Amino acid sequence: MWVDEAKIHVASGRGGDGLIYFHKTRHNPRGSPEGGNGGRGGDVILRATRSVGTLLPFQNQIHFRAGNGVPGGPNCRQGKNGSDLVIHVPLGTVVRDAATHEVLADLATEEAEVLIAKGGRGGRGNKAFTSSSRQAPRIREFGERGERRWLKLELRVLADVGIVGFPNVGKSSFLSRVSRKKVKVAPYPFTTLTPNLGLVEVADGNSLVIADLPGLIEGAHEGKGLGDRFLRHAMRARVLLHVVDLAGVEGRDPLADYHLLRRELEAWEDLSAKPEIVAGNKTDLLSPDRVSAEMERFRNAGIALHPISAVSGRGVRELLFLLWRALHETPETPAPAPLPAEDAPSRRVWHLTPEEAPFELVEDGDGFVVRGPVVERLARRLDLSTEDAQKYFYRRLERLGVIAALKRRGLQAGSTVRIGGHELELAG
Repeated sequence: MWVDEAKIHVASGRGGDGLIYFHKTRHNPRGSPEGGNGGRGGDVILRATRSVGTLLPFQNQIHFRAGNGVPGGPNCRQGKNGSDLVIHVPLGTVVRDAATHEVLADLATEEAEVLIAKGGRGGRGNKAFTSSSRQAPRIREFGERGERRWLKLELRVLADVGIVGFPNVGKSSFLSRVSRKKVKVAPYPFTTLTPNLGLVEVADGNSLVIADLPGLIEGAHEGKGLGDRFLRHAMRARVLLHVVDLAGVEGRDPLADYHLLRRELEAWEDLSAKPEIVAGNKTDLLSPDRVSAEMERFRNAGIALHPISAVSGRGVRELLFLLWRALHETPETPAPAPLPAEDAPSRRVWHLTPEEAPFELVEDGDGFVVRGPVVERLARRLDLSTEDAQKYFYRRLERLGVIAALKRRGLQAGSTVRIGGHELELAG
């Protein structure tokens, strides 16, 4: 079964908690702070590989989670980092955010990878909070939560030439003629339901990959027929081979079919800019005079038509050389220029939290609610069960300007302040 779309949920690992620990000895009965830091959570990475040819595995498993970090240990022992999760996807997979439809990555080369969900940072133990003014702090941080998101995976086949055309014009017959690919051929529309790839040898050891894309119909770019699913595969092809039924077996006019399908291609992103070669198939059903008349019709419309017969092989070899020449005249899409070594990140990271103001105050009854990514993250991470941690939290709020802003808004002694799920009473 060939599947080219999938929706999955990824979650990176949670960071390990820091530890409050005091190493006591005979000569130091109070102990010295030696609580270790927690390990970071594991990352979720998508990696392209040729060993996976379809998105079928993601029909049975849609939830993926990386390993959590291990809490810190005594004697300043660092917790073990959570294991990263590498998800292998087919070459040519486009990764989108399922909520915003933003393209996050285009994995079009072997071993291309993207860090799609970064693991949470580990919490600090009380050893990390020691200073000249805090000799024995009872302060620690909880591990940070990992990122989680829904992703939409879209597979776009990689081919040199993409064959497009109305149903039953002979695209599959042509691919069977020029390659060893065995595809279904039948005298009714939509016999091809999935893209077929064939390796075609041209000459002198040269070869090209041709993709037979399922038949398109009018309104394909709007979702009619199979076109909306498979038009995107044509985006990967460097050259389009547009096949028309020159004999009009289905009772349609080949020139009218060409113009109609061109409108469908031009309505789908930037397919109109791709080089195109037009082939008129089924010439074995026409007389030479009729073939010449059809070629003249296309020529008068400004279209160079190349007559072929996928059944008899007439004109097929010449068409392959035209395709080979067009490929050599079409530059490959250049890869993004690499960053300087000192600036090049090892992975690209997308943060789910948008940039916001430092904080905002909202009155709520007889108290205030403090909102903002920085203060909420601080409140979530600190273990506020100890007096030392509460004093440390208060001083951090002072440095961030939160306390001064509360006082300007009329904070009174005993007023309730809620930050990041915590309810505190701060002095006015």
